[in-house]
Amino acid sequence: MFGQLLARTMPMLALVWLGFGISAHAEEGTAAKTAPSAILIETSMGNIEVQLDAEKAPITVDNFRAYITEGFYAGTLFHRVIPNFMIQGGGMDESFSKKTTRDAIKIEANNGLNNDRGTIAMARTNAPNSATSQFFINLIDNAMLNHTAESTRGWGYTVFGKVTKGMDIVDAIAKVETGVHQGRRDVPKTPVVIKNISLI
Repeated sequence: MFGQLLARTMPMLALVWLGFGISAHAEEGTAAKTAPSAILIETSMGNIEVQLDAEKAPITVDNFRAYITEGFYAGTLFHRVIPNFMIQGGGMDESFSKKTTRDAIKIEANNGLNNDRGTIAMARTNAPNSATSQFFINLIDNAMLNHTAESTRGWGYTVFGKVTKGMDIVDAIAKVETGVHQGRRDVPKTPVVIKNISLI
């Protein structure tokens, strides 16, 4: 069963079907370590608070904060939900159209942080350095997503924070009924909207 879940979900995390629109370059500054590190994700099902780890993932946190400051996430969706795996969002608007993103960032999956339950990580394509705006929250300890080697298959997915409040909301989102939408699987039948993400 675990093998079947892995076979089903790994293509999803690769996000090949989504593609990415590229616009302005994401700055790789060092401001992440001194800027606010807590965020509030307001959803149509309740609020989730996350503590970002700017020490371990400075590039990723800088990038995420830039999207927050731009108001990018307002009106996006948790567009893919897989029970006992993860919930993913941050790239599709309420009409299920892809949003234009900033440039992709350098992967930081070798930062020592694991894809444990409640952690937030960056989604990407098969290319290691391809993460832009999309993220996912792990519902269980997903060791198969951790960094094992600096290779295409071994890079894993960059963890850059952890849920500190509202994991019950995350679990509730994980229980919504899903189906196929525009040929894509695991899409909530009733949209789970990200109303806004803000720094707190």
